[in-house]
Amino acid sequence: MPDDAATAALEAERPALRGLAYRMLGCLSDAEDAVQDAFVRWVRLGDEQRAGIENPGAWMMRVTSRICLDMLGSARARRESYVGPWLPEPVPASVDAVPSSDPLDRVTLDDSVSMALQVVLHTLTPAERVAFVLHDVFELPFAHIADTVGRSVEATRQLATSARRKVRSRTDDAAPRERHDEVAAAFAAATGSGDFDALVAILDPGVTLTSDGGGKVSAARRPVLGAVNVARFILGVLTQRPDAQVAPIATADGLGFLVSENGVVDTVMVLGVRADRVTDVWLVRNPDKLTSWR
Repeated sequence: MPDDAATAALEAERPALRGLAYRMLGCLSDAEDAVQDAFVRWVRLGDEQRAGIENPGAWMMRVTSRICLDMLGSARARRESYVGPWLPEPVPASVDAVPSSDPLDRVTLDDSVSMALQVVLHTLTPAERVAFVLHDVFELPFAHIADTVGRSVEATRQLATSARRKVRSRTDDAAPRERHDEVAAAFAAATGSGDFDALVAILDPGVTLTSDGGGKVSAARRPVLGAVNVARFILGVLTQRPDAQVAPIATADGLGFLVSENGVVDTVMVLGVRADRVTDVWLVRNPDKLTSWR
C-alpha cells in the first residue's frame, strides 16, 4: 500500500498538476482525467518501486506530462470529427471567480492560460506544446523534459525553440492589458447600442470570429472573416436574442463578456486585441466548456 505521508504530500501537488495538465490540454475535464490517471499509476506501484522514487512530486509531474502527451495525440484525431471550430475551454482570470470544487482551485491563473496563448498552443505539435509548457511556463530543465517527450536534450531544446518562435509570432504584438480593456469597452458600447459603423471601426479589417458550439448548440460552423461580416454577425445574433444579457467578466486575456438568457450562461466571449483594434472574437458556446462560469 502507498505510504500515507507520501500520498498526502502528493495530494497537495494536485492543484499544480491540474494547472500543468490544463495548459497542455486546454480542457478542465481532460486535465482532471490526466491527473487522476497519474495518481492511479502511483497507487499501483509496488512498495519497492515507490521507495526507489526520490522525488514523488517530480515523478508525478513527469507521468502527468506523459499522459497529456498521449492524450494530445488522440485529441487531434477526435477534433477531426468535431462539429465546427474547436476552441480551448476558457477559465476565469482569478481563483476568486472559481468555485472551490472546480478542478483549478488554488491554481494561479495568468497569461499562460489566456485564450490567445491556448489557441496558438493548439496549433503546435504535441511534443512542441509539452516542451514549451514545461520549459517556458514551468521552467523545468531540458534534461527532465527530454525524458518526458522521449527525445534527446538537444532535440527537446529545438522543440521548445520552435514552439517559442510560433507563439511569439502570434502573441508578441498583443495590446497591453489596460489598452485591451479600453478597446473591449468600446466594443461593448458599440454592440450594446447597435451602432454598426462604430463596431466596424473598432474591429481590425482582418478580424476573425470563431464560435465553438461543439454541435450541441447553434454556432457558426466556420470562422467569420472581416470587420463588416463580423459586425453583421454579432449584431444579427443580438437582434435575434432580445432577452440576452451581456455582462463584463475578467478573463486571463483581459475584459471579456458573459452572455446569459433566463439566468443561464450560454456564451463566454473573449477578445484578442492588437494596437487599437479587435483582431479576434472567440465565442465559446459548447455547454461542456462553460461549467466554471455557471
